[in-house]
Amino acid sequence: MTGRTVHSTRRAFLGGATATATAALGATATRAAAEPRQTRGRRTGRRTGGRSVAVLGGGVAGLTAAQELAERGFEVTVHERKSALGGKARSMDVPDSARGGRKPLPGEHGFRFIPGIYRNLPDTLRRIPFPGNPGGCHDNLVPATEVLIARIGREDIRVPFGVVGTPPPVLTPDAFLRAVRGLLGTFANLPAHEIAYFAGRLLVWFTSCDRRRTEQWERVPWFDFTRANRMSPDYQRLLAIGITRNIIATKAEVASTKTVGTCAEAFLFNLLGRGADGQPDRVLNAPTNEAWIDPWVNHLRSLGVRFHLGHEVRDLTLDGDRITEAVIQDAGGGRQSVTADYFVSAMPVEHARTTWNERVRAADPQLARCDRLQTDWMTGVQFYLTQPTPIVHGHVNHIDTPWSLTAVSQAQFWSGRDFRADYGDGMAADCLSVDISEWNKPGILYGRTAKQCGREEVIREVWAQMKAGLNDTGRTVLSDAALHSWFLDPAVQLGGPRPANDEQLLIHPTGTWYDRPGARTAIPNFFLAGDYVATDIDLATMEGANAAARSAVNALLEQAGSDAERCTVTPLYRAPELEGIKWQDEIRFRMGLGNVFDVG
Repeated sequence: MTGRTVHSTRRAFLGGATATATAALGATATRAAAEPRQTRGRRTGRRTGGRSVAVLGGGVAGLTAAQELAERGFEVTVHERKSALGGKARSMDVPDSARGGRKPLPGEHGFRFIPGIYRNLPDTLRRIPFPGNPGGCHDNLVPATEVLIARIGREDIRVPFGVVGTPPPVLTPDAFLRAVRGLLGTFANLPAHEIAYFAGRLLVWFTSCDRRRTEQWERVPWFDFTRANRMSPDYQRLLAIGITRNIIATKAEVASTKTVGTCAEAFLFNLLGRGADGQPDRVLNAPTNEAWIDPWVNHLRSLGVRFHLGHEVRDLTLDGDRITEAVIQDAGGGRQSVTADYFVSAMPVEHARTTWNERVRAADPQLARCDRLQTDWMTGVQFYLTQPTPIVHGHVNHIDTPWSLTAVSQAQFWSGRDFRADYGDGMAADCLSVDISEWNKPGILYGRTAKQCGREEVIREVWAQMKAGLNDTGRTVLSDAALHSWFLDPAVQLGGPRPANDEQLLIHPTGTWYDRPGARTAIPNFFLAGDYVATDIDLATMEGANAAARSAVNALLEQAGSDAERCTVTPLYRAPELEGIKWQDEIRFRMGLGNVFDVG
């Protein structure tokens, strides 16, 4: 099997899958005054009186930095190693899928999820013009109103986002516990005492001071913090493992309580109507590039931003205390020298750290610590169906699947699109987009991990696991006859002795917060932007990438002595009623005492 994108027909796919599935069912420089010289090929940058910036990476972080800098009068070039912009957030065309004047079927690295807890990314979306939208691309967000927890061999759990009822006007500890118990009561088969216990553990987190969160809970796995080993399998699956593996793509047994707790807190505040941009779960009303990335790139071009695709950063040259050039390998294999007054590294950490040579690392020890940051596979596959299949008006969490699948039926949210008329060959009517979060556990068809499977085997396995959860109560939600074709992220290379994923996801085991860098480095003209940079949300997300880019631009403005308005970096919401309790917890922490609510 080669590494190229695979597009399979239903007939080819089902030919080997049906029988197997039936049986099995019983991832500046110092040269400031001079025009820069060409050292390794064609020059792609130039100086304009200390105002030129090379942004290295064209994902959410890089495009955010480019927008903020261009709006403040800087000359910006963006260098992206791939042939498309948008990073892991982009959508992409399925090769050879268009017929009759239609657009190609829309594929993607993974589905979009833009919850109301995001505050910085929505601000950027509002500032990207979109025809007919007074609120720009932000108006392309639509709410998903419920989530389905699909379980194998047991009744599914459908949770509407209005289950909290009337939020308490004052969030006292007692009011908090009542609200959480009311929310968790929607989970079937969880005994009342386990619901009450988990609510109590959340109260411990909500009332912990910042120092306790960073110095104590960062070192404790979420599984241990929630005392899951003492509880029922349903408690472990629904409240400990499910939250971390299916949403954060890491394992509860190793995931930092600080990371999981920070996100859980923000989501709960969102459900309580506190400090959010909008509904808890939102998706786009069209494929990502149509609704967001393409309008964004067009807007940046109108601001003067220049883009260079197929530009892979291979090295950074440190001369004295400044970066003087980025050595680029272009799509043809040639070497080029990119020069600028300032450099913003906006690549994912696994790629960025390969560009930091020994001299660069010696200039700032935080760069070397990034080697300890870990990534894992969380990768998407799309199933195109010949009939609309709106399983639920929101995301599906296949909580019992070995490969930790989450999915969303997308066409129901694309109100301005007629899927059959607009995409593919006119036969596909829906796109079921699925994320695979676990690539290292055996599946139910072949008994192998996803990394051990070939591409078609991965597809068959994912399809079988979804059917096991959705079709096991006398219903036929997913039908083999309705499967038109599929698309697996081309960044994944399978079928050989060394499986690879070119677009991985930062994960958050205990203690890794201490290795995450800030946006400013000790090199005066070098800044970091990416979801691995330490931000308030403490999670590898588009929001984290956006906030990190804003912080990098602010640091650059300060270094440049600019009087331009600083970027707004909005932190997560904090309930004022709880600040006094957290202040008391700060005193207890300094005295070596536990949180007052942390009881057995």
